[in-house]
Amino acid sequence: MGRRLMVMAVAGAGVAVVAGAALFVSGEQGSQAAGAALRAPAREDPLTGQEVAKATTIASAGSRSHMAAGRIKLLYVERDDDKDASDRRRADAYLYDYGSDRLIVRTVDLGRGEVIRETVARGVQPPPSQEEETTAAALLLAHPGYGKTVREAYTKAGGGPLRSAAELGLRGLIFTPYGERGSAKECDVHRCLRLFVRLPDGTWLDTSRMVVDLSAKKIHTLEW
Repeated sequence: MGRRLMVMAVAGAGVAVVAGAALFVSGEQGSQAAGAALRAPAREDPLTGQEVAKATTIASAGSRSHMAAGRIKLLYVERDDDKDASDRRRADAYLYDYGSDRLIVRTVDLGRGEVIRETVARGVQPPPSQEEETTAAALLLAHPGYGKTVREAYTKAGGGPLRSAAELGLRGLIFTPYGERGSAKECDVHRCLRLFVRLPDGTWLDTSRMVVDLSAKKIHTLEW
């Protein structure tokens, strides 16, 4: 027989399982059973990895040339919590245009596979992404003075020769200037980070005067 199915005996109101009996199910039936056990994500569930990838592809479609050139970066993708969305699964993709200093938010309807809303704003600075933190660290290392300071501190803390920014422990916060007199006042418009660098021995490098300007791709030194 192509399929071997040994049926459990049913007696009266109860089910008697014959000792030694086994239930063999075809590969097709097994797949159907596994599929039935999986349910589609509910509206309030976190985005799956597949949904994040899908939203990323759809939201980036209109900006690929600028993204390839580094002018626009995808910061992150989050579940859209718009209460008017009924039961539809939606995702918000946050992109930043460093050339024009604009935040672009594209809402993707995951079921329909398309962007259903786009908002563009200036002067709005969401938290930095991990990629931005790494980019900021790379700019810091490229600085002739600060780069040397970071490398020496890293080696002294037991990390050996620093090979890339990815080896650093990083934490970034958006920097907004308040009455700055030096070049850091450009951060009124630009996207700038205060970067905190953790060394291999658990201590933190003193970066209190350093501000990384991601829009201008340079380092500002705070004056006080």
